[in-house]
Amino acid sequence: MAVLWAAVILVGVIGTLNLILTLGVVRRLREHATHLETLLRSGPGALAPPGLPHVGGAVGEFAARTLDGDDVSRSSLSGETLVAFFSPGCKPCLEKLPGFVEHARRRIGGRRLILAIVAGGDQAAREMVRELSPVARVVVEDGYEGPVARAFQVTEYPAFCLVDSDGLIVAAEGDVTRLGLPADR
Repeated sequence: MAVLWAAVILVGVIGTLNLILTLGVVRRLREHATHLETLLRSGPGALAPPGLPHVGGAVGEFAARTLDGDDVSRSSLSGETLVAFFSPGCKPCLEKLPGFVEHARRRIGGRRLILAIVAGGDQAAREMVRELSPVARVVVEDGYEGPVARAFQVTEYPAFCLVDSDGLIVAAEGDVTRLGLPADR
């Protein structure tokens, strides 16, 4: 009889622990649902991947010089400018660079509407710049905290975004092919 009572008590304890854990999971699910509702109410781009520019947000003020010697700033972005951020030490950047270059070659508006930012000044950055220069205006920034990266609030590379002539970010992605841009001339 003692074994039966021990079994009943053990089943009761396991059932109670199960109930407590289930109530904890339900509470966490409610917190996540509330957080998700807040994000959805905060507008387009709120669910953008972290590290990418905020869709619908304005590009901050910046001033930089391209390798061609042209000055670029927020006010110099005209039409729908495609802006790309690369880093030579970033494996996904190196993987996506050929696709970006090919897309840029076919993009309507050509080089004038494409700005590429390369973080870093080492030999690998020079190789990246050599590939980008024929298809984009290129700015080389010293690391990830350059003025253009800060203006766009980019903290993750690669990053691609489309900016309208008012300086608003229309689209942002980690892959240029997912921006849904017409590319053919």
